[in-house]
Amino acid sequence: MNPDLALLHAYPFEKLAQLKANCSPPDALTHIPLSIGEPKHPAPEFVLQTVAENLHGISTYPLTKGEESLRETIASWLTTRFNLKPNLIDPAQHILPVNGTREALFAIAQALIDRSDQPNRNHKPLVLMPNPFYQIYEGAALLAGAEPYYMNTTAETGLLPDFDAIDEETWQRCQMIYLCSPGNPTGAVIPTETLQQLIALAEKHNFIIVSDECYSELYFDESAPPTGLLEAAQAMGNTAFKNCLVFHSLSKRSNLPGLRSGFVAGDALIMEQFYRYRTYHGCAMPPHHQLASIAAWSDEAHVLANRDLYREKFQVVLDILGEVIDVSAPEASFYLWIKVPNFEVPGAEGDDEVFAQALFDQENITVLPGKYLSREVEGVNPGAGHVRLALVAELEQCREAALRIRRFIKNNSLSG
Repeated sequence: MNPDLALLHAYPFEKLAQLKANCSPPDALTHIPLSIGEPKHPAPEFVLQTVAENLHGISTYPLTKGEESLRETIASWLTTRFNLKPNLIDPAQHILPVNGTREALFAIAQALIDRSDQPNRNHKPLVLMPNPFYQIYEGAALLAGAEPYYMNTTAETGLLPDFDAIDEETWQRCQMIYLCSPGNPTGAVIPTETLQQLIALAEKHNFIIVSDECYSELYFDESAPPTGLLEAAQAMGNTAFKNCLVFHSLSKRSNLPGLRSGFVAGDALIMEQFYRYRTYHGCAMPPHHQLASIAAWSDEAHVLANRDLYREKFQVVLDILGEVIDVSAPEASFYLWIKVPNFEVPGAEGDDEVFAQALFDQENITVLPGKYLSREVEGVNPGAGHVRLALVAELEQCREAALRIRRFIKNNSLSG
């Protein structure tokens, strides 16, 4: 067996299942899961129809590079959404369709990390990532033979990585950095100026920026959509997108997590090698999924309607929870990152596991403890004392969940 497999941590939902194992929630209350970021809004009917009408495509092998029409559609969407200059994105050189961003975010580390390229062989290459984080980043780094380097994102740092706090030696060892903007679990958006600071550092130290932007279309202010990495690169004159890769998905944008459809775009030299890797990896998107993806990327009406649904849910939930805890809407995404109120039970003040376990046991609601999404760095676990709520269910179920959580807080004498 690959010995690096032993380095992998238990996935957050494995830990959550163990936490809930001995609980007995009331049978009279329907279970409301707020732990997994799986969209529950209806999938666009026209996309499902496209799948159904093109199942005959199963009889042919798909191209790893995807159909030209799909890459052209993605290029057009990127150009419009991120205010890129016409024809700057070349569908043949800058884009690869992928089966959801999860597999691509993992695969990119396997393709890029050079574990032999260290002046001091006692040190592994570094892969930087936010902390808390999407656990795929960590697993990808470990199985690529690299060492994860965790950048704490706390209230003090604006829930964003503090690149100024990273020393020169760390940048020198860095081969790749994962970004997540809008962030999971915080919903924080990295400003254009900060992205450009990082692009300049990548140029100086020759590392690759891997920007996970799968929540980019779930925002609340229609006049200020989140900036993307390619958009920031263009604005500073990096029109070749050197050292820059972005990852996008239809899972959150279009409520199509089961379609497993996304794309990677950016630096043509990196994309050429990633394409070579993927040719051997054997992960081409099925033909009928490609056609369905073209339909989805070509339409914005359903995306706007999706944002409206989330706006309504956030408003309802925030109004209810705001009566008992200090909570506010994120900049984007469908998560609420809540600081756990203080228990009046000795030894349990602000404990996210105790909160999550008791909430399930008393109200049959599942939330995710923040410490399951982060690692301790220099004695600090930035996720501890928080829980993540995914507002993915329908409006009335989210309302019911908020009412139960409010009741739970009041019944357990919690104070903000």
